Amino acid sequence: MPQADVQDERTRRRLKLLIVIRMIILSALLAFTFFLDTLKQVFSVPAGALYLTYAVIAVMYFLSAGYTLLLRKVKYHQLNVYTQVVIDIALVSFLVYLTGSFSSNSSLLYTLVIIYSAIFLGRRGTLVVASLSSISYILILELEYFNVAPGFYIMGRDYVLKAGDVALRIVVHVLSFYIVAFLASFVVEQEKKTRSLLAERESAFDQLDVLFRSIIESVETGIMTTNLQGRIKTFNKAAQNITGVQFGDIENRPISDVFPEFGMFFDKEVDTGRSRKEVKIAIGEGAQVPLGCSVSSLKDGRGRHIGFILIFQDLTEIKHMEESLEKSRKLALIGEMAAGLAHEMRNPLASITGSIELLSQGTGLEETDRRLMQIIMRSKNRLENFVRDFLMLARPIPASRQVIDIVDVVEEVVENIRMSGDWKEGVDLKRNYAGHNMIQANTEQIRQVIQNLMTNALQAVGDSGNIWIAISPGKLEDSKNYIMIKISDDGCGIEEKDMNNILDPFYTNKEKGTGLGLAIVSRIVDGYGGRLKIASRPGEGTHAMVWLPSEQK
Repeated sequence: MPQADVQDERTRRRLKLLIVIRMIILSALLAFTFFLDTLKQVFSVPAGALYLTYAVIAVMYFLSAGYTLLLRKVKYHQLNVYTQVVIDIALVSFLVYLTGSFSSNSSLLYTLVIIYSAIFLGRRGTLVVASLSSISYILILELEYFNVAPGFYIMGRDYVLKAGDVALRIVVHVLSFYIVAFLASFVVEQEKKTRSLLAERESAFDQLDVLFRSIIESVETGIMTTNLQGRIKTFNKAAQNITGVQFGDIENRPISDVFPEFGMFFDKEVDTGRSRKEVKIAIGEGAQVPLGCSVSSLKDGRGRHIGFILIFQDLTEIKHMEESLEKSRKLALIGEMAAGLAHEMRNPLASITGSIELLSQGTGLEETDRRLMQIIMRSKNRLENFVRDFLMLARPIPASRQVIDIVDVVEEVVENIRMSGDWKEGVDLKRNYAGHNMIQANTEQIRQVIQNLMTNALQAVGDSGNIWIAISPGKLEDSKNYIMIKISDDGCGIEEKDMNNILDPFYTNKEKGTGLGLAIVSRIVDGYGGRLKIASRPGEGTHAMVWLPSEQK
């Protein structure tokens, strides 16, 4: 709330309290007047004075109702204050006159007006009110002393006025009025300074609290606090995003009930933040998130231990980076091996090829010798294919690329496989091509990707089965344009225990496989900034999905 609105609301409440107090005083005065009216014969009170008092009380009740109505309008608050001050001074002056002027004790009511005016008008306003009260009192006493106004006393008058007595009474009252005005204004100003200082402190505290909460809610690290009994007290936004749990659902619940995985941190005395461990918590349906966690003591301003702070961070991306780093390390090692291997193997293979070809051209070869030469040639071809795949795995993505149509490459690969001996008559191939399927890439590498995926699908279905090829443009969570290549089969599928290793080089369950096919696919796709996903269940087939960045028009 703005400061001006707060001040207006405070003034309104004080005015309301002033009106209530005045109503109480008026009610007490009405009761006292009624008492005098009942016993007027005993106290010899003039009936006219009583009627006049009743009239004044009625008028004050009516004016109080008017003051209350003015409270609804903020712009009339100052007018409300001045009106009440002036009318109250007039009322007190009338009561002083009515109760004997010089001998009246009602002059004490002037101090009440001065005191409450200090609350609303400040020091200058209070001194003005004290001056008005002094003038009013002096005027009443002077009128009585010089017999200008007729004497009108409820209790009668049994004394003679003397100039010295009047002057002394005036000096004492005026001096008391100004002393009360000064003290009241001083107290009110001190109260305002204290209130202002308190407001500044509260504002600074609120800003500090907002800053603290903003920092806690803005960091990407999960922060949770518990009391000494292990009940959750705070849970920031990052913690909710990491765990998928809303704070309202777990507030004040035991941490062991909500996150039993964190129990290891509370089994023994906390080591002031040095106990950092990695845990996996379950989220959703069977999914697990790796977290790096540390716990420390939560202390109050006096250093007393009041709970625990648990800080945790999602390590999923870090784990992926570690896996990628390990994969890159392996590929770097393979690259070094491939360079030497290619050199050491290709020259002997070339010599073997030439020698066998020369021997096969000779005449008079027996059938046994001819079959042995064919076995040697087939083994040589397998070694050449292995070296080629090995180099493909280690070779970097070429910088020079051309625009190619994925559909054309797929059809070329399918045609080559059909012409080879790997294709079985019982295999049914279904195609589904949609949209614009152009990308910038190296044709040979894209051909190698599709060749390996198709080979795996053919081996999975065996002599009979279905293979689906789908190509279509699409987008991933990064909102970039991709071409998706999906090759599916209804073959034997992949065991769950093998899913985490299928992209590792040389990992295979096939008798004649080298374990480089999917590793090469992953290497090429990663090099183009694409995505590879393999989904499979035993007996239900396999879905291999590749996303490659599309050509930007």
